[in-house]
Amino acid sequence: MQLRYAFRLYPDTGQRAALAQAFGCSRVVFNDAVRAREDARTAGAAFPTAAELSTRLITQAKQTTARSWLGEVSAVVLQQSLRDAESAYRNFFASLQGTRKGPRIGPPRFKSRKDTRQSVRFTANARWKITDSGRLNLPRIGAVKVKWSRTLPTTPTSVTVVKDAAGRFFASFVIDTDPAADAARMPGTDQTIGIDLGLRHFAVLSDGTKIDSPRFLRRAEKKLKKTQRELSRKQKGSRNRNKARLKVARAHAQVTDARHEFHHQLSTRLISENQGIAVEDLAVVGLARTRLAKSVHDAGWASFVNMLRYKAQRYGRTLVKIGRFEPTSQTCSACGVKDGPKPLNIREWTCAACGAVHDRDVNAAKNVKTAAGLAVSACGAPVRPELVLAQREETSQSRCQAAAARGIAPW
Repeated sequence: MQLRYAFRLYPDTGQRAALAQAFGCSRVVFNDAVRAREDARTAGAAFPTAAELSTRLITQAKQTTARSWLGEVSAVVLQQSLRDAESAYRNFFASLQGTRKGPRIGPPRFKSRKDTRQSVRFTANARWKITDSGRLNLPRIGAVKVKWSRTLPTTPTSVTVVKDAAGRFFASFVIDTDPAADAARMPGTDQTIGIDLGLRHFAVLSDGTKIDSPRFLRRAEKKLKKTQRELSRKQKGSRNRNKARLKVARAHAQVTDARHEFHHQLSTRLISENQGIAVEDLAVVGLARTRLAKSVHDAGWASFVNMLRYKAQRYGRTLVKIGRFEPTSQTCSACGVKDGPKPLNIREWTCAACGAVHDRDVNAAKNVKTAAGLAVSACGAPVRPELVLAQREETSQSRCQAAAARGIAPW
């Protein structure tokens, strides 16, 4: 399993200039590759192969006056830029044919020096290394200071230097992990949990635990409005506008980093404490089109579930997603009787069949766990609520008692 470990970089003035040159050369090679493909498509000719593009756009281009400055950066960076263009076209064609999962994607577009994200990738062929003093030595750039927040479990296979919209630099290392060793590091447990994600509470667990929603975006709205207002008053193209733009980007980056930290801590705790986890497959895209769009994006459910997915795969845990149309809020978790839809303002309700009083969210979390097949009975067998057909003489109030009289468990 491959994972990424990201660390903050602090390049000096000369190294920033060298990185900017590497970003620019990588961007030019990528755009030249896209242009060559588009020219071939317009002319009705066959697409040039990766080897032909490498010879024409890198080897021969370095010998020309217009592209001689390509020789001032590492050749590995340029080759990786061509690989990125090839990968973008493969994903585009796979999306057209329907063999790629996810939404339909468009063809590769030209990159701009004004893009909010700039990156270059160094593989093992570039002979980069981590020095004894803890610096990252990159070819044609030098030894860059790194803020190590944790140790790397194994030797990285490649490193990608990224500059984000806030002007920060990061080194993203690709690590090959051993699933058996990772699973051995996790404590053994036989507990299972169901999770009901929401807005009032970020997550409600089937054991009754409620985790409040931090609402990072809502709490930072005042600061974001102030920085955005200052940006709107600056003259376009001026240095002051660029400074104001960085303030806005840094304010948004603080919100994003805080949300990711919250997701990481919560997902790691749930993975370490439970062997099986059940969540509902929410329609985030659809919910983001409603009046709750800002709150839905602020919660970041998709990011949290994705963390649960890859951490469960890494540490040998089980993550089960149930269908989004499962009536978890309408079904009694005690007897399994479906009581019908309820308005959102009803937070507690009483089952008409068995008389059990339910907290809406806790009941939904229990149903999520049961629908995923993670609930177990006293004898250790998995439990899934099934509706018991009532006889003609049975009323809805006595359905559970009649089922028990026939020796059938109503849940």
